[in-house]
Amino acid sequence: MTSQHSSLPRCIGTIPRRSFLRAGLVGWSTLGLVDLLRTESVAAQQPRTARTKSMILLWLWGGPSHMETFDLKPNAPPEFRGEFDPIATSVPGLQISEHLPRIAALGDQFALVRSVSHDSPGHVNSTHTLMTGYPGAAVEMPPYAPDHPDLFAVAGKMLGSRVDGMPPLVSMPRMRYQGGAYLGSAQNPFLVTADPSTDKFSVPNTSLSDITRPQFSRRLGLLNEFDQFRRDVDTSGMMESLDEFQQKAVSMLTGEAARKAFDIGSEDPRIRDRYGRHAVGQRCLLARRLVEAGSRIVSIDFPTVPGQKAFSWDDHASVWNIFEQMKIRLPVLDQVVSALIEDIHARGLQDDVLLVVMGEMSHTPRLSNFKGQPGREHWGRTMSVFLSGGGMPMGQAVGETNHKGDEVLRRLVTPNDLLATWYKHLGVPLDIQFPDHAGRPTPILPDGQPIRELI
Repeated sequence: MTSQHSSLPRCIGTIPRRSFLRAGLVGWSTLGLVDLLRTESVAAQQPRTARTKSMILLWLWGGPSHMETFDLKPNAPPEFRGEFDPIATSVPGLQISEHLPRIAALGDQFALVRSVSHDSPGHVNSTHTLMTGYPGAAVEMPPYAPDHPDLFAVAGKMLGSRVDGMPPLVSMPRMRYQGGAYLGSAQNPFLVTADPSTDKFSVPNTSLSDITRPQFSRRLGLLNEFDQFRRDVDTSGMMESLDEFQQKAVSMLTGEAARKAFDIGSEDPRIRDRYGRHAVGQRCLLARRLVEAGSRIVSIDFPTVPGQKAFSWDDHASVWNIFEQMKIRLPVLDQVVSALIEDIHARGLQDDVLLVVMGEMSHTPRLSNFKGQPGREHWGRTMSVFLSGGGMPMGQAVGETNHKGDEVLRRLVTPNDLLATWYKHLGVPLDIQFPDHAGRPTPILPDGQPIRELI
């Protein structure tokens, strides 16, 4: 979400010189591709291994209850256990929800971290805690901009693109509370808000849409003339760096890599059917296409599914019946996650692509009741995170909660431990610091270590 003041006009008399120099380019490049591609200027010497690693994040906004998904407690008291039963996976002793049978059959290809714990109480501050490594502010009001750079921004800043012509960071659509903070908006992901399950899906940023290639060439000629004028009046050397970003923006607009990756209509119809012909299924398929083509991190925000009252995984008793909504939602999760795992393995990407399925919190192990309607409330002290691939040891559960699911019994994992694990997978050094808004050197993580069972 953006600030309520973002639509107010800005006095042109106060426009900074840097903005003036960028004005012609950014205004011309549909949605600011130049800002997005600016990340690559700090990544020229990235390690070779970092070029191959990528990550897909399926974000379950609202917070999926671990008691209905990946850490059921069949022997808990009735006020805790809920209505669902666990089923065995293909790994002895590892169980998950009965409504996730396709995932259960792939037990040796995923790992669960069942002991993640944090104290952030709300959706926005929990997202900040999990995505930045710094606890979010208690006040959850617009603008929903993070105080510290998130996983996307840090990876973009440090690593840049894996493949020229591909956006390194993509969100479908934007995750709440996402941004570069003091690393700048240039580190924000490339946004795809359109629904790829529709026949009219297109990504304006990667096509020439309403103008023909001859028209585009003429516009490039005019732009080059304007650039020459700007070079003549600019003595700071800024134009030299802008030229590089401009060329990469043009390459992405006119090149084949991004266009082919986003052309989901060229995918085998049987694979599209396997993912499901709905928004979340086709976004997950598009995420696989993007990381295979060269994107570094792609996130999918799990949207409302057909027949669902819920617009999120925020299953309060006061809004809807958690079990009714889970019975609608979980089969879709089962379909898309199992499809992603199978597809990633079929294409030999399991060592390089890490799939993460999670939300910003869980919900209370103890059931609540509102006028006879069951639900669960906000809870971050015990939550589960699902991972697959990334060359990590699979077929295991890291950590354990007690018989009621309300306390970590073994191997407490912090959000910073998760982030450290993901940074290590991507190839981001953990000792990096950036100057914050006040110029103070600030580490990307104040603490946390990669999860030893996964590395």
